[in-house]
Amino acid sequence: MTPEQMEARIVRYGELQPCRTAFIDAHTPGSDQKENFTIIGRGVSESPDQHVHVKETPGFNIGAAGQPPKCRNSLHTHRTAEVFFVLKGRWRFFWGRHGNAGEVTLEEGDIFDIPTGIFRGFENIGTDYGMIMAVLGGDDAGGGVLWAPQVIEDATAHGLILGDNGVLYDRKQGQQLPDGVQPMPLMSEEELAKISEPGVQDVVGQYVARYHDMMALSAASPCQVIGAQALIRDRPGFEVDFLSRDSQDGTMRSSERHEILMIMRGHWRLSWEGGSSVLNPGDTCAVPPGLPHAIVPSMSGEASLFRVRNTDDPAGMTGRLS
Repeated sequence: MTPEQMEARIVRYGELQPCRTAFIDAHTPGSDQKENFTIIGRGVSESPDQHVHVKETPGFNIGAAGQPPKCRNSLHTHRTAEVFFVLKGRWRFFWGRHGNAGEVTLEEGDIFDIPTGIFRGFENIGTDYGMIMAVLGGDDAGGGVLWAPQVIEDATAHGLILGDNGVLYDRKQGQQLPDGVQPMPLMSEEELAKISEPGVQDVVGQYVARYHDMMALSAASPCQVIGAQALIRDRPGFEVDFLSRDSQDGTMRSSERHEILMIMRGHWRLSWEGGSSVLNPGDTCAVPPGLPHAIVPSMSGEASLFRVRNTDDPAGMTGRLS
C-alpha cells in the first residue's frame, strides 16, 4: 500500500466537514448549534447535505458530534449499539422517556456503550466547543433514529418535517413533503411502553469505562474495553480496545479484521509495508485486513488511542452475551 493509498483511508480531524442540519432538532432552540460528522459510513444522518468522508463500512459506522457549551442532542433511540468517547470537553449524558431516568457526566477519554432500547440525549456542559466520537453498529447503523414524540412535535413547530422516508424537509427553505411521502408517525403508547428506563446503577456500572482506569490497565498490553470478556461485556458486532504508550512493542502485525484507529491523545506513527504516517488527536484511520502494520507514539508525553475491530457477531441489541 502506497502512502497515497493509506492517506485516502485517514480522516484528519482538521479536515472534518460538519453538517448543521443533520437531524430533526436542527432548528429547535438549545439544539440548533450542533454539528454532525460522518467519518466512516453515512451513520444515521437525515440530511441530504451530509458529507460522508469514507463510504466503505467495516460492519459499523464512525461519526462524531461537535457542540458548543449548553447545546444538547435531543432524546432518541437506536436499533443497534451506539458507543461514544469524549475527545474534547465535558459532557452530560441523560436517558429516559423524558430524559429524567438517569444521567452521567463523562470527561475526556471516558467511553459509554449506551444500551439500546432506551431514549438518550447528551449535552456539552464544558466551557468550550466539545467533540464526542461515535461508533454505530451495523453497515447501515441500524437504519436510522427513533425520536421521542416531543422531539418531532417541537421540530415541526420550528419548521422541520421528517418524512417517513427518513429524510428531513425544511419549511423555512420552502421545502414540502414529496408526493407519496408522509410525516414520520409518532411512536404509539404501546411502543413507548416498551422503551426501558434503567437506573443509574444499571447503566453506569455496566456500560461506562473511565479514561484513567483504561490508562492503568493498558500499561503492558491493550486494554479490552468492549467485548465478550472486556470491561464492558457486550457483543454489538464490533469490539473496542484501548492502547497507551507501552501497550505494544512496535512489531509489525496484521489482522484478518478491519481495524479502525481513533487517536485520543498524543501523536502516533503508523508504519506499514510501503510507508508511514503520523496520526494526531481526533484523526481516524481505517487499516485494511491483512496489512502488516505497527502503531507507536512518535513523541514523548501522554499517548492513547481507541482501536475498533469488526467481529462475526451481527449488529444488534446491546448486552448480548450468549
